[in-house]
Amino acid sequence: MSERLGARAEILARIRSAVGPSGATAADAAYAAIPRGYLRHHHDPASTDIVALFAERAADYRAVVKRIRADEIAPAVARALAILPRRALLAPDGVPGDWLAGLPAGTEVLGDDPVLPPAQLDQVPAVLTGCAAAIAETGTVVLDHGAGQGRRALTLLPDFHLVVVRADQVAADLPGALERLPPSRPLTFISGPSATSDIELIRVEGVHGPRQLHILIVS
Repeated sequence: MSERLGARAEILARIRSAVGPSGATAADAAYAAIPRGYLRHHHDPASTDIVALFAERAADYRAVVKRIRADEIAPAVARALAILPRRALLAPDGVPGDWLAGLPAGTEVLGDDPVLPPAQLDQVPAVLTGCAAAIAETGTVVLDHGAGQGRRALTLLPDFHLVVVRADQVAADLPGALERLPPSRPLTFISGPSATSDIELIRVEGVHGPRQLHILIVS
C-alpha cells in the first residue's frame, strides 16, 4: 500500500514540475506558436456565384432543386407536392401562410400544436419548412428549428421534405454558415435525402429521414 502511495506521489510531483505554477507548459507555448495559414474561404465571393454552387452541390446529393422568384413560392410549393399520393402536409408554426396559397382545395394542412405523436407524424407524407442557413460548398441545408422549421422530429418522420431557402441565406462554406447560426440552438445539417450504403455498399434512401428532399431557392 505504501509503495502504491509513493508511486502516486512521485507521478504527481513530476506532473507539477512539468506543468509549473501557471499551469502552462512549454508544449502549450510551442503549440500556440505553430503558424496556421489556413484558407478562410475556399471560394472567392467576388468571382463565385455561391447560390448557383449551392444548387449544383445539392443536386449532386440527389435533392430536387428549383430556383424561383419570391412571387413564385406558392405555385412552386403546389407543383412539388403534386406528386404526393395523399394531399396532406405538415407546416410548422412560422411557415408563411402565402406559401400555402396555391395548394389544391381539400389539401389537409397540419400544425404541431398540440404536439403530434410520432405515430401520427409517420402518417403525414410531407413537411414544408424554411431553414436557418445553407452551405454552398457542400450543398447542405441547416435547420436551427426556430420559426418555420419546427422541432427535429417533424423533418425526420415524413417521407418528403420541401424546404425553402432564400438566396441570402446561402453561405460559401461551413465557417461562413456557422457565423450566422446561434450556438445555443440545436442544429440539423441536411445534405440530400437520408441515405446509407452500409449494407453491401448498396445505397438505400429513407433510412434515417425523408427519402425525398426538394429545395426551392428563392432569389
